[in-house]
Amino acid sequence: MPNENNFQHDELSRKSPGERLMTAELTGGALPESPAWFESMAQCGTALSRAGVRAIVLLHGSIHGSDVFGMQRLDEVGGLKRGYSRGVSGVDALLSAMREGGNGVPALSGGLKPPFLNDDATRKIVDDQVGEAGNFTNAYVALFQQAINKRLPQPIACRRILWTSEHHHLGRAAAAVRLLHELHTLCETQKLGKEDRILVQAHGQAGLVLALASNLLCPSPITKRPKLLGLLAAFAEQNGQADLAATARHIEPLLADHSLLNGATLDVVTMGTPVRYGWDLSGMGRLLHIVNHRNLRTDGKTWLSKMELPQVTMEMPIAWGGDYVQQLAVAGSDAVPATEAAKAVNKAVWEMVEPYDGFERWLECARRAVRFPSEGSCLLVDYKDCTNSTNVHEHYYGHAAYTRSNAMLFNTAEIIRSLYKDAGH
Repeated sequence: MPNENNFQHDELSRKSPGERLMTAELTGGALPESPAWFESMAQCGTALSRAGVRAIVLLHGSIHGSDVFGMQRLDEVGGLKRGYSRGVSGVDALLSAMREGGNGVPALSGGLKPPFLNDDATRKIVDDQVGEAGNFTNAYVALFQQAINKRLPQPIACRRILWTSEHHHLGRAAAAVRLLHELHTLCETQKLGKEDRILVQAHGQAGLVLALASNLLCPSPITKRPKLLGLLAAFAEQNGQADLAATARHIEPLLADHSLLNGATLDVVTMGTPVRYGWDLSGMGRLLHIVNHRNLRTDGKTWLSKMELPQVTMEMPIAWGGDYVQQLAVAGSDAVPATEAAKAVNKAVWEMVEPYDGFERWLECARRAVRFPSEGSCLLVDYKDCTNSTNVHEHYYGHAAYTRSNAMLFNTAEIIRSLYKDAGH
């Protein structure tokens, strides 16, 4: 995508990513919390510190309690109800397998649904029921922080943020604004500035929040930034969300004079994020996309997932081809906002960031089978989570592997290899 991307949608290019592409496999290696594992994690911490990383923020992507495939929006624009699947054999079965309540993803206890609060009580509910399936637990973050800081005289600050997980354009835009405010506060409290780096690891749709944030961070006076912030502030003021309105107003001048991060650099790693929004790298640092992927193609285009969507219905229950949520939760899919006011603003944001509407457009985007955006480095990983088990809880269609403790050392080492080669790991 161009500098000054101004919230354009990704072009969904199927061309070979060339030198941007790397591949890896999750190997057994040292067991988590073993002496050898702690030693390797400490080495990773040293490399991160040498690269200037002073803070790491982890955002979960939300599987449980949410419409992970975005079927609400697909149903709203037709789906099975209007016979759009006619002529595409097997799509009706695929839609049925994706639908909330029938896809094997359980609801959260007490009927907890987005918007989630970023508080201790909500984190406990999520951690107790979800564990490490697409979720950075408190235990995970504590272990990560302990391990990487073992030898560092200046510890790297580690933060976990539970975003609202509202899987629609309005929800993600509001989350981007709140996240940027959190990063501003982090820079102030940690006294970060030039030569310092913040590393954000974002799972699933949290990566889309970062894509929007990257556009907001553009150092040039792009036209859609004040428009988006104005839309959010007006909606928030009229709908009892004074905190969001105040946050949008507060960060706008900081973004305009590019002082929000106080000179620090933002690096981003996405994990299993669907390809939707375009990225703007002009106001941020390094970008890496990690996707759980196993090649099933016969045309040599190993960097793409499979296009034959009807066959996906047979593959999904065992996560045969990798992350199916990443492939299918694309343009046209989404949750539907709860109120008419929210729907109206969501539509306005939608028109700015994703000019794709209708069931046929979702089908087109899903069939393009694109694994990563047009910007950033790309790492395709076989996380070895296809065990031929049809128990969705073991893999959640390939979308859960990234945040498990057994992948912590692997992910950290690969992030350093991909983003900080000069760090001396």
